Amino acid sequence: MADGNAIHVTGLRKVFGEFVAVNNIDLDVKSGEIFGFLGPNGSGKTTTIRMLCGTIEPAAGTARVMGFDINDEPERVRENIGYMSQKFSLFSDLTVDENLKFYAGIYGLSDEKFAERRTYILKMADLEGRENELTSNLSVGWKQRLALGCATIHEPKLIFLDEPTSGVDPNARRQFWELLYDLANQGVTLFVTTHYMDEATHCNRLAFIYRGDIIAHGTPQEIKAGLSADTLLQIEVDDGEAALAALTENPVVLEAYMQGSLINVNIGENSVEEADVTGFLENAGFKVYHSLPVEPTLEDAFVHLVGQQGGRA
Repeated sequence: MADGNAIHVTGLRKVFGEFVAVNNIDLDVKSGEIFGFLGPNGSGKTTTIRMLCGTIEPAAGTARVMGFDINDEPERVRENIGYMSQKFSLFSDLTVDENLKFYAGIYGLSDEKFAERRTYILKMADLEGRENELTSNLSVGWKQRLALGCATIHEPKLIFLDEPTSGVDPNARRQFWELLYDLANQGVTLFVTTHYMDEATHCNRLAFIYRGDIIAHGTPQEIKAGLSADTLLQIEVDDGEAALAALTENPVVLEAYMQGSLINVNIGENSVEEADVTGFLENAGFKVYHSLPVEPTLEDAFVHLVGQQGGRA
């Protein structure tokens, strides 16, 4: 694009009745980058994507996607992007080959071009020899690869991926991200929503959306830097849920939340000795197995940012 952006958003807004789903957001996604769009369920992620894909109209604002205006040229937008949802958008009663042929038909690929793309996708998805297998018989990981192939069959330079690894095991998620890296290395722009914070660290830049508002944006390092002045502790106790409830009553504790069986605690600019969280918990009757300072993660940053908005992640 002339300005170097695959996506340029200005004042984009969407309302459903009196509910504001997306609230006048501004956003730029650079050509060729992996851009992560994060937020809890109901925060406005999917609504934003649907507007950017030209499938629903905004109430206000505009955006240019691959150089085309989503209000005036939605069909041109759809021709130049790929889209993959967490539901995979596959037809379970069709074979692998039939799904590929269906999407090739949607995008008007010639027989020659389809043959070329089919060969590439079957190899990419490791589905060679399974062309005639019903899609319903594939594992979730294989469906994910096939769905990515269908979304990219027309070789778009921008792909929207809406929670693409939801419900996929960790090994399949890792393999899928290797495919995304390959696409990014080919100059494809990737716009990814995910609730897996470990996946978000793979992105070049991120934006956090909460209740329709963009509450932070930048590189993963820049977003985590917002907690650089704070001390974070990771604590293991005999009764995590009860200890968490107790910690929320401690004025020294800025934030506390469960991460698996452990409790993450932000004590702000207090020192470990000043806060004495271990002593507080032991005096409250809990057995503390360990309490260690840790480096902030994206999840810590997200909890902190949501807390500043007066909400909960």
